[in-house]
Amino acid sequence: MPSPLARLVDAPWFGVLARIVLTFAFWGSGLSKLIDFRGGVAEMAMYGLQPAVAFNIACIVTLIGGSLLVILNRWTWLGCGALAVFTALTIPIVHHFWTMTDPQEAMVHFFFVAEHVSVIGGLMVMAILSRRTRPATASAAPTGFVPAE
Repeated sequence: MPSPLARLVDAPWFGVLARIVLTFAFWGSGLSKLIDFRGGVAEMAMYGLQPAVAFNIACIVTLIGGSLLVILNRWTWLGCGALAVFTALTIPIVHHFWTMTDPQEAMVHFFFVAEHVSVIGGLMVMAILSRRTRPATASAAPTGFVPAE
């Protein structure tokens, strides 16, 4: 790896930025469901999740809480796991392309599923890297990644 790129990847701030970017869709959705709570409840009801208020609250806690764990690099495995399970559950609940009769709608949802699977893979990599790069006596401050050779 060229040394300027290695310095960038080694910089602690770059690790924080990577965690913020990885979790953007999650904390953005969680904030949206919190700010427009009634809209979030309507979304839960639209997908048949009842009681819709409880599901909206659970989504907010999972999306924002899981994102914060990842961004802060504290219990990252738990944040990644929660976000990965959430993402996997959206497939049969929202993106069940295999049951759709409209081929175009099914194709769009298939692409969402493919993206979701990739995001789950990214969360798995984040959990692995977090475990491998954590100092033996971890401080409370977020840390960057140390490149594996």
